Amino acid sequence: MRAIVTGQVGMEKRDYLDAVAALGAERGASVPLYHVGDRMYAEAPDVRRGRILDLPLSRLHAVRRSVFKDIITESAGKRDIIINTHATFRWRHGLFRAFDFDQATTLQPDLMICLVDNVEAVAHRLHTEHHIDATLKDLMVWREEEILATELLAQAVGCGERFYIIARGRETPTHQACYRLICHPKMRKVYPSFPMTHVTHLPDVLAEIDQFRLLLKKHFITFDPGDVDEKLLLLRAQDAAAAGQDTLTSPVRGADGHVVDAPLPVREVLDIAGDIDGQIYARDFKLIDQSDMIVSFVPELENNLPGLSSGVERELQHAFEHGKEVYVIWQPKRPPSPFVTETATRIFGHVQEAMAHFESAGMFAPTHLFDQ
Repeated sequence: MRAIVTGQVGMEKRDYLDAVAALGAERGASVPLYHVGDRMYAEAPDVRRGRILDLPLSRLHAVRRSVFKDIITESAGKRDIIINTHATFRWRHGLFRAFDFDQATTLQPDLMICLVDNVEAVAHRLHTEHHIDATLKDLMVWREEEILATELLAQAVGCGERFYIIARGRETPTHQACYRLICHPKMRKVYPSFPMTHVTHLPDVLAEIDQFRLLLKKHFITFDPGDVDEKLLLLRAQDAAAAGQDTLTSPVRGADGHVVDAPLPVREVLDIAGDIDGQIYARDFKLIDQSDMIVSFVPELENNLPGLSSGVERELQHAFEHGKEVYVIWQPKRPPSPFVTETATRIFGHVQEAMAHFESAGMFAPTHLFDQ
């Protein structure tokens, strides 16, 4: 598939997509990768690294058009390609586009992907690599703008039904999901649904949830809501504010794989409380919409209570109302309510039972696509 991948500055898309292309090469798929940003610096050798966006917009657009013209020529006739670019920039010039409709149409993309990441990670990378005054609020708004502009571009060039949001991944990188989406797009796409915030104090339940997520990632293309979730960051900021702290630290994984503790102003995190909740609500529904099915894991908590959060219930209802296959793994001894049973395609008692059903139904990816 011919893919255009966007994402705001601070995503480290180059390293991420290099890993996606390398994964393809390991599995016998040649996926030419075109980094628009690198080519723009080569086109304008007088511009120092990190300063390309400071150019006058007229020159910036001219350099970009020249680079896209070369990519159009070089990629002609190639089936699978990845173009690493942006949809928007929120910089010293204000908000401005990073594409031209005529060139995007000529490229004939089959799908468009907007790569997203947790705001604290984006902020750390952005301020490490650039000298720009951008608050967490700015970055949250920019993320929404990048998603919307990419979706509109996809619709304009004729691949609106193949627009996807993919997260970089917090603990586990999502290179495999991105590779599969580009090179094996007919694979089943799954939204894993599970309780999050209110089970953070239950290590055994968290271990079960992590195993459930890993199993789905092995056999499907998954759009995991846990890969981007700033809710815990907000809760930590609220605790820090109550304790009179001005800053908190959050672990951020760099391109080299090392984790650093990135400092964050508590006030800035509190200022984006509404953005965090609103984007979780809107983005998770989008992830369901771009999936073929939802698989919900409901663990048993203390006193035989089901670990069924309001978020999970709302996700199940949304998936049902939008014609998705709805599978529920119900572990509690108490039976589920009609609001679960009447919307579920099928209910299983444990994870292995669900996986056996998916395998027998021919839903699994071919074995050569599994993790090596």
